[in-house]
Formats: sequence, structure tokens, C-alpha cells
Amino acid sequence: MCGIIGYVGPRPAAPLLVEGLRHLEYRGYDSAGIATIEENSLKVVRRAGKIQALIAALGESDMYGQIGIGHSRWATHGKPTDSNAHPHLDCRKTIAVIHNGIIENYLPFKERLQAEGHHFSSQTDTEILAHLFERFYRGDLEEAVRLGLQGIKGAFAIAVIAADSPEEIIVAKTASPLVIGLGNGETFLSSDVPALLPHTRRMIFLHDGEMARLRKDSLKITDLAGKEIERQPVHIDWDPLTAQKGGFKHFMLKEIHEQAQTVSETIGGCSSWDNDRLRLDEFNLTEQQIKEIDNIYLVACGTSFHAGMIAKQLWEDFLPLPIGVEIGSEFRYGNSYIDEHTLVVAISQSGETADTLAGIKRAKEKRATVIAITNIVGSALERMSDGIVRTFSGPEIGVAATKTFTAQLAALTLLGLYLAQRRGSISLQEVRHQLTALSKIPSLIAQLLDREEEIVSIAEKFYNASDFLYLARGLLYPVALEGALKLKEISYIHAEGYPAGEMKHGPIALIDEQMPVVFLLSQQTAYDKVLANIEEVKARKGKIIIFTDTGDDHQLHRLAEDIFSLPSGERVTLPIRHTVPLQLLAYHIAILRGTDVDQPRNLAKTVTVE
Repeated sequence: MCGIIGYVGPRPAAPLLVEGLRHLEYRGYDSAGIATIEENSLKVVRRAGKIQALIAALGESDMYGQIGIGHSRWATHGKPTDSNAHPHLDCRKTIAVIHNGIIENYLPFKERLQAEGHHFSSQTDTEILAHLFERFYRGDLEEAVRLGLQGIKGAFAIAVIAADSPEEIIVAKTASPLVIGLGNGETFLSSDVPALLPHTRRMIFLHDGEMARLRKDSLKITDLAGKEIERQPVHIDWDPLTAQKGGFKHFMLKEIHEQAQTVSETIGGCSSWDNDRLRLDEFNLTEQQIKEIDNIYLVACGTSFHAGMIAKQLWEDFLPLPIGVEIGSEFRYGNSYIDEHTLVVAISQSGETADTLAGIKRAKEKRATVIAITNIVGSALERMSDGIVRTFSGPEIGVAATKTFTAQLAALTLLGLYLAQRRGSISLQEVRHQLTALSKIPSLIAQLLDREEEIVSIAEKFYNASDFLYLARGLLYPVALEGALKLKEISYIHAEGYPAGEMKHGPIALIDEQMPVVFLLSQQTAYDKVLANIEEVKARKGKIIIFTDTGDDHQLHRLAEDIFSLPSGERVTLPIRHTVPLQLLAYHIAILRGTDVDQPRNLAKTVTVE
């Protein structure tokens, strides 16, 4: 949520800031703005709406300063308006601030500042920061920011410039992501890696409770108390071209088609085979620690939560331990049994999901061991964890998760096998069998993608529906949830995923001749029971769409309007085999409805506020 960009160097800043904001559009936003310093004064342009509105406004302004900050806002406090857009200024209009996050205790600060005579021009929580920094500014911007942040509660990643300090940007963060890019005689900052890839691969990830002073040829990192910190840059080897559409109409479609590659790279990138044992390269736990685990929680939000639900069912095949799956935003408030023998597996594509991080913090306080499943090097989740199982998906620009979901499923399957082998609950022969099955997934994905036109035909029949129901049992139930989520995210059709066995406990009341019902069917998941559920929907005139790997079952043709036959495969491949066509179905329905599939309304790629 919210995108931050900044630049200091020899080039005009404004074009670079706009370019960076374009690279951050996938994070979700409703307004944008930039500020530069020119001849010891600030120039600020900001507009509600898309980046194009900002570009149109910039056409009327000559901005040539070589230092600046930019922001794309996802509204939390105050409506999407020009005045609520960032950057925000102090009373004298000499200090500009951009902010990602939420200031939880902004109101008492605002009331105190107003009593002191400060005038506010927005409804945002962020604006108090500009006035706090103004209060403490005596020519040293770094010290003013440090003092101004004292007592601030909440999540923030901020960047600050001052008109009479035209060679530096001051940044600070707690619980929201901030990346610094080191170029040749120029320095960049951003909320996320993709915006920096066209300019540099040398990056530093700021940690919570840290701030930094950025100049074109130097960088100083300190904690919020002023103690200097040494940190070496990380080399990011993502190809900038992967953040471009590569001939596809949308990033989402490109990323769906990349899944054969990203699953393959995840399997090969995070694991290896050594002396008849599966190895996870960054896992870090000893065999004794693994054997002392008494219970496991998988903690995640959104699509990653569905990946956790699938992992639980797969792991229960070979890992005899209590395994729970918790939504991150609920986990921190519950009374789950957690102690030093608990393993918490935190799943987050970005590694910056605020609710998941809050839950992990609670688990660490109770001495649990934490393993991260994440796609981003240097993320907050990675730093909080005892070990990592990394997905190798590269940047995912589409807001709706696709390739990162299937990569998470591959990584989680490897983790479950690894834990089971180290605990002695699975044979060497079975580990080899499961790994062989996993290795076939890229080929299965490719087969499914070759049949995209069949999915287009289904989409053309049902894109005008106002509601969808997705039903499945067992291992496919979480896939039904994910299929419904994808459809509602990008097409704005109301869609529900439900266990097929629970249909008679409520959802059956919704079924009529206007209701498309998607069934996920396999001989490996209560086939006869789901078949009975299909008969029940048929009796109520529902429009039945079946995705199945059962082969040519003639009775299905009697029941369904459309059947999409999946290639067969082992149980471990079942979720991904069903996921890919559901992603394509959601995509093509959304295209037919004319929605913005890469940047759906109200959504953000990375949810960095609670």
C-alpha cells in the first residue's frame, strides 16, 4: 500500500520520480504527487486519480531540481483528493514529507500542534509529521526528523526533504518497507525493488527503527537514537525485463504464463539433494530442533492463507503433528498454544504484510521458532525469522497473486517433506516419489496454458453473471476459495468458495437458473460425494462448470454446461493443476467486463497497514 520513491543525484529528479511511481502502480493507489527542490524552494505537484493526472499537471510546471520525493497514496485517513495527496508540507512550506503506513496516535499530536498555532490543510494522519519536523528544525534535518518521531506510534516509512537542505533526503521506517538503491554518483529510495531495477542492482533494506541520510555520493544509516550502523548492500539479480509485459496484454496474464518457470526455479532454487536427503539451503534449524517440534501453525493473509490451508492437508499425509492454519490478522489476538516447541511458518509474498508480521512478533515473544516463506530478499519477515524457504518468482506486478501462489505451494511442499524426513516420519522412497511428482508440475502447467482458448469460451458464456459459487472438498476446497477470490478481486463479481459438503447448510438457497456454480472434482477427493452435490445443484437449475482430472466420465456431460478436463497427476500436484485454469477464468471474465485486472479498485499489492 502506498508507493514511495526518491532521488538525489546529477539528473533532473521529476522524470525519474514519475517513472518510479509507474513501476509502483501495482501496489494500489488513488492519488499521486512529487516534490523537488529548486533554488532553495520546494516545488510540489499532486493530484487525485491515476498517475496520468499527475503527468498532465506536471506538463504545466517546469521542474528541473536534482533531488525529489514522490508518492502514490492508498487512502486510509481522508478521501482521495488533491489536498490529501502526498507530499505534505509544514506551515512555512519548506519541509515536504511522504509516508507509507498509519500513525495510530496522530490525533493528540494534531490537537497539540493546532494549539501551538500550526495550520493543517489535509485530513491525513501524515501531515502531523511535517509540522513536528518543522517544530524541531534548526538547520539539521536529520536531527529534526529524529526528534519529531519520538512518541510516534504505528507503521511508517517516510522520506523528508527541506528547501534549505538541497543535497539530502532523510528517511526512516518502522513496520513499512523501504529500500535504498546505490548508483554511480546518485542514490535512490523506494517502497519496493522493481522501481529501482532500471537504475541499480545494489540495494540496502532499511530495518525497523532505523533512519538514513541519502546524498548523491554517500549514505549514512543510524538507529532512531543516532547510533551509526554499518550495512553492506545486497545485489538483486532480478532481470528488469521481468517487470515489463513482454508482449502480453497485462502483467497478470504474463505472470500466469510464467508459472511453469517460477515453480521450476523455486524447486531448484531453495532445495537440493545430498546423500539421500532433501536439503533446504536457508532453513537453519538443526535436526534436534526439528525433532523437538510439538505443534505447527501456518500463518498468512489472503492468497498466502489459502496456500497455508493446502499445505496443512498435504503435510498431514506424512507429518504426524497438530497443524493449524491461522489468518495473520486473527492470530495475534487469539490464545493459540505457543511455546518453545512450536514452529510457526509465516507465508508472505512481500515479507512486509503488516498483520502477518504482528502475529510473528507475538509468536517470537512466546519463544516459538519462525520459518518464513517469502519472495523478497531482505524483507522484514526474513529478518524476524529463524530460517527461510525462499520462492523464486521474481517481481509480481499484478495485484492479484498468481505465480507467487503456485511458487508458495511448491516451497511449502518441499518444507513439509523436509520436516517429515528429518523427523523420520516418511521413507526415503516416498520422499523421492513426491519430489518426482513435484518435478512434473512445470510440464503440467504448460499443458494447461496451451488450452487457454477453452477457458476463454467458458468466460464468454458467464461473464455477465452477478454471482458465482465455487465448491470442492478436501485438498481442493482451499483452491475453490482461491478461485473465488481471484474472480472477485479483478472482475468485481460476488464470488464465494465453500466446502461442497456445507452447501446444504446455507449456500444452496442462492442457487437458481442464473447462478454459475464451479465444481472442482477429482477421484482423489471424495469424488462420489461431490458428484452428489453436483446433482443437487442440477436439480435447482444452477449453471454447472466442472474442472476435473477424472477423464471422460459421461455422467458429467449430462450434468454440466461446461467441463474442463485437467491432465492427471499425483495428489501433490492436484492444487496447482486446478489453480491455473481458475486463474485464467478470472482473468478472461474480467477482461470481458472491462475492468483493470492489473490494478483492481481499492486493492494494494502489499498490505502494510493493519
